[in-house]
Amino acid sequence: MPSRRADVWIALGLSFAVFVYFAYEGRWFGLGTVADSVDGLMNDGARATEKYLTGYVVEKSLSVDNIFVIAMLFGFFAVPPLYQHRVLFWGILGALVLRGVMIGLGAKLIAEFHWVLYVFAVFLILTAVKMLFLKTEESDPNRNIVVRLTRRIFPVTQQHHGQKFVVRGGTGQIMLTPLALALIMVETTDVIFAVDSIPAIFAITGDAFLVFTSNVFAILGLRSLYFALAGMVDKFRYLKVALAAVLLVVGVKMLTAEWLKVVLGERFNLVLLAVVLGILVAGVAGSLLADRIRGRRA
Repeated sequence: MPSRRADVWIALGLSFAVFVYFAYEGRWFGLGTVADSVDGLMNDGARATEKYLTGYVVEKSLSVDNIFVIAMLFGFFAVPPLYQHRVLFWGILGALVLRGVMIGLGAKLIAEFHWVLYVFAVFLILTAVKMLFLKTEESDPNRNIVVRLTRRIFPVTQQHHGQKFVVRGGTGQIMLTPLALALIMVETTDVIFAVDSIPAIFAITGDAFLVFTSNVFAILGLRSLYFALAGMVDKFRYLKVALAAVLLVVGVKMLTAEWLKVVLGERFNLVLLAVVLGILVAGVAGSLLADRIRGRRA
């Protein structure tokens, strides 16, 4: 069932590209009437669709890494599977609001100061290098500054109280439950991931509508995708390498956009989409092949 729901959300996200095409081709709601602040081109139906799909694929692939972190958090806070849906629902809702604010600020910055793109590019490349060469060990969420600050402000119960985030203690004081701490960490994690993923989408387009909708559809299916993939974390051993490669490609594209436009033409985002898809397919295929070989040896 979770995998079917994930497929439905993916199909919905891809189908929205049809609306994007006709909306920009027909200039509905004023879409496509202003030059894109990233490449300076007017977005017609085909160009807007290319940018939306590329942004959707990039955001969707980067959100997969978020799933593995969420699985670790749920394990640490011992969140029962019955209540994980509730945490993810509110976590995703909060993520949409926070990303909307970040996208609005980012679009305004790029429109006013085009050189911000180069700052984003360098940041993405450094992030990719860090993912490739620095080993990241699972940290104890109790040592996280957000969790420590939350515990200092609010008392936290030792046990879960059903699906409640907040309860009242014997003296009437408000207390948070471990479920609330899990939600806070999920929100914090998404903000951290958004710092990587939102600059990546701005490498493709500065159109706030395309940036926000590609983010929305990538995130909306995150809950179903989590339940489809959470039990398969160990099988995707090369996924982090693939995601780092995607960030590296996007960062380099951001730095060399003008040169690429001359060499590949105005539709160079199609080439970027093909490269990103190729990297992700290679990462998944390599992971599954390595897992099969390991299984035979065992």
